[in-house]
Amino acid sequence: MSTVSTTRAPKASTRIHDVDALRGFALLGILMVNITFIASAYPANLVEDPAFTSPLDDAARFVVAALFSMKFYLLFSFLFGYSFVLQMDSARRAGRSFAPRMLRRLLGLLLLGAGVMVFYSGDILTVYAVVGTILLAMHRVDDRVALRTAGAIFAVVVLSMVVSAAFVDSSALMPSGQEALANAAEETESMRGDVGDVVRRSLGGLELYAIQSLTLQGPMALVMFLLGMVAARRQALSGFDGGERLLRRAQWIGFPVGLVGGVAYASLGGAGSTVGAAISVPTAPFLTVAYAATLIRLAHAPATARLRDMLAPAGRMALTNYLAQAVVATLLFTGIGFGLAGQVSPVGLVVLAVAIFSAQAAVSAWWLRRHRYGPAEYLLRWFTNWQRPTGGLTGPASPPGQEPWAKGVTPRR
Repeated sequence: MSTVSTTRAPKASTRIHDVDALRGFALLGILMVNITFIASAYPANLVEDPAFTSPLDDAARFVVAALFSMKFYLLFSFLFGYSFVLQMDSARRAGRSFAPRMLRRLLGLLLLGAGVMVFYSGDILTVYAVVGTILLAMHRVDDRVALRTAGAIFAVVVLSMVVSAAFVDSSALMPSGQEALANAAEETESMRGDVGDVVRRSLGGLELYAIQSLTLQGPMALVMFLLGMVAARRQALSGFDGGERLLRRAQWIGFPVGLVGGVAYASLGGAGSTVGAAISVPTAPFLTVAYAATLIRLAHAPATARLRDMLAPAGRMALTNYLAQAVVATLLFTGIGFGLAGQVSPVGLVVLAVAIFSAQAAVSAWWLRRHRYGPAEYLLRWFTNWQRPTGGLTGPASPPGQEPWAKGVTPRR
């Protein structure tokens, strides 16, 4: 197997501001999708809640399916691969062996993900932990091998989706519409039950989630991990000023292809359509790239640069915010808290997702003026390095306007 001979490592003492902003943006997109599955059992059963059938509700479902579903986990996965190289460089600067350190980090993610899955069976951290071990095994391959491997996996996934859509009768493998509605109503009611009911429902969905992870989410995550790793080696997200032709080209190509695919996916029934999924898998990455290019351009334009400063703190505390989203949604919708499962419309969920993320962005900015790390990041760093981080959790507060993200770089991890 070919190995990396030279790589362009990121600068030793800086953290890329755009990466944090992109990660914050990805968190918002992931929440937009995840909240629909946490708030009701109908989406997981691939049917619409008969209580919400207004044109506005239909429009909200359509927008989420077309613009968010199957797009933002790709961006988050790409950034995981990108940060993987930054972690590698951090270990090198600290004079520590990278593999044991990363294995502990992945184990930490696995444990956190397992905790989330007790209450919500769709957690992505466990997938990242498992697939991350494959990335770790491949971290010395050269760029050509990484890109060819990513391309081959992507081709297999797309081909399998196309074959499934063309030759497999999915209706024979799934319950009828009435059965699905009955199952969804029963499961939604169980979500409003006590802790035991919530846990039983979550654990009962693990088999289906494992199949989805093995056939689609896991392979696509590995594809994006590898692309992110190569991008970080080449410092692809460093030095942008927003006016690059590459960014404009990504928009010109990405938006038409991605939007057509997203609209087709939503029009055909979203996740409930194998044909729609077969269209979305190869086109969703185009929209993901267009989103990223647009955010970078906006982040470097004087009139909209504030957007980057709003998103970057949330992205810097991505793990804390992701876990907090799961906790807040669980408290809102299950019987553990307010028991609102099945009682919030699709429009209400969109508004709620924006409100939750806006609050997280504000709290993240406040927290990072007073602390060096987010709470979950601090604990994971401690577990990863197997020693308490130097300086502890707290650090000197930054004056308003002088926060690390407002200066373009943040302290190294």
